[in-house]
Amino acid sequence: MESHFETASQPDPATDAYTFLEFNTQLESDFGYTDSRDPICSWPTPYDATAADRSGSDTAASSSPSTASKGAARGVNSNNNSNSCSGTVVDALATGISGLNFEETAGDEDGGYEYGKGDSVEHSCRYCGVSNPACVVRCNVPSCRKWFCNSRGNTSGSHVVNHLVRAKHKEVCLHKDSPLGETILECYNCGCRNVFLLGFISAKTESVVVLLCREPCLNVNALKDMNWDLSQWCPLIDDRCFLQWLVKVPSEQEQLRARQISAQQINKVEELWKTNSDASLEDLEKPGIDDEPQPVALKYEDAYQYQNVFAPLIKLEADYDKMMKESQSKDNVTVRWDIGLNKKRVAYFVFPKEDNELRLVPGDELRLRYSGDAAHPAWQAVGHVIKLTAQEEVALELRASQGVPVDVSHGFSVDFVWKSTSFDRMQGAMKTFAVDETSVSGYIYHHLLGHEVEVQMVRNTLPRRFGAPGLPELNASQAFAVKSVLQKPISLIQGPPGTGKTVTSAAIVYNMAKQGQGQVLVCAPSNVAVDQLAEKISSTGLKVVRLCAKSREAVSSPVEHLTLHYQVRHLDTSEKSELHKLQLLKDEQGELSSSDEKKYKALKRATEREISQSADVICCTCVGAGDPRLANLGSARYLLMSLLRQLNLSVSFL
Repeated sequence: MESHFETASQPDPATDAYTFLEFNTQLESDFGYTDSRDPICSWPTPYDATAADRSGSDTAASSSPSTASKGAARGVNSNNNSNSCSGTVVDALATGISGLNFEETAGDEDGGYEYGKGDSVEHSCRYCGVSNPACVVRCNVPSCRKWFCNSRGNTSGSHVVNHLVRAKHKEVCLHKDSPLGETILECYNCGCRNVFLLGFISAKTESVVVLLCREPCLNVNALKDMNWDLSQWCPLIDDRCFLQWLVKVPSEQEQLRARQISAQQINKVEELWKTNSDASLEDLEKPGIDDEPQPVALKYEDAYQYQNVFAPLIKLEADYDKMMKESQSKDNVTVRWDIGLNKKRVAYFVFPKEDNELRLVPGDELRLRYSGDAAHPAWQAVGHVIKLTAQEEVALELRASQGVPVDVSHGFSVDFVWKSTSFDRMQGAMKTFAVDETSVSGYIYHHLLGHEVEVQMVRNTLPRRFGAPGLPELNASQAFAVKSVLQKPISLIQGPPGTGKTVTSAAIVYNMAKQGQGQVLVCAPSNVAVDQLAEKISSTGLKVVRLCAKSREAVSSPVEHLTLHYQVRHLDTSEKSELHKLQLLKDEQGELSSSDEKKYKALKRATEREISQSADVICCTCVGAGDPRLANLGSARYLLMSLLRQLNLSVSFL
């Protein structure tokens, strides 16, 4: 049969700016797909039945239509001929069956056959084993290159779409034996290969379709003048499946014979592929692969049980975070060099967002590498991100400036540097909670474990008004919230956006500090939230110290003047003149002698302790509360802020 699928030849660039991929729009019945033909009506001979078992092929799917029509004609003979034919067929079948040898084989206990067990081919669906070339596509990401079919199976979307979404991949390629041949799906105008942006339109006068991306090509004015009906643009993926004229859905028989896989198994094998790309579904049954951690309970007998439940969860989160960060490397990076105000080298480069699953934020540590060449030795250095420019450039300030290949701009590699500080502090806090009975009060201890505790009231002299200077006047609900918090050991307050939670929390901190019962430690999960709280609390006139991680000290902040490191550097007293001189010397030379470095660290620690102890309020992140610089803080009142996105709640605080 003459091929109806053609690719237009490359046009002359001088006369035509576009290339067109043409898809024939004939019906499927014109192409003779095996599952579209009429079923066989004639009886097979014993030899045919035996041969079919040996070859494993589907005789019904491979027989010709002419054979089927002959069989149908034989089915309308007279009764005598029919009885004679039946007897002959029965004898023939009995003879053929007597020659068959039935043996049990390993792995066949269930009595059924499944694709992907012993006879899988390279292009078999990695989920279910379907290998029909017209039904499978290959994930075209270089690190993946796995095949998946367009069948839903037991899931809401097709297997290929399930994989693309879970793996965050976007490119696919058709099989070489598919009706359209080995074709990478891409936009004909810009070359975009994101299948979630691709769609097709039909030419108005020809039986062809053209692939175009939704943005920006669908809105290009030059394309509107072509002989294309842009209003008829349709996406290639509809209802979580590829369109059937592009990638066929396996037949009902193929789906019945395929491996049945659940959405839960898909999630597990996708996670397994992140660490072992060659893993299979059978690997999920290996000991230790599918071990689930203990479920989180509403109540715990003691702090040891609490630790035994949450410690494995934190470790799993740490392992996953480490794997994700260390896998986010980028090669062939172009770098431009600059020198910061502090005389340190700064490298500017672009880290594409679509290739980076992790969100890059100021303070993150990265490693910049150069493999070397004839004129330059191999080099690497670690630095931290100080800012992200409007041009999506990453500004990386290097710790060391020695040997930097500033005359080279191409061929660099960038790696994430994973640090376990946050997770180590979480584990340390739970261990302290379990072994140190004095770490928290008995009231808080039993509350955290979910025990029934009699409500207690705190004896305080309440102020006449619950507002604070420098803040807007509180309304009735805000004033009631402040009063409630001042009278209870633990309080939880929640409100929708725009209800003044930041102002209310600042008023609570102000009234706590004015009671004179110790310092107030204010915590929030993100640096942005901490900065907002510190700024609002500072406007009441309280002495506020914003404690930052050392990796973020070079990152600009709207509350820079409140940060501990800023106050240490700008403390203008005669006693701190020596610290100031050593700081200037370190900035100029980049390092100090061993004796000067020891003296510098001792003076800096003493100054940090002095500033922290003199503050009314200390603001930091929840993880930052475990900073060693707060170890000698002494007795403090705590206000824990928490952002509950999963519950669609805004800022809540204890």
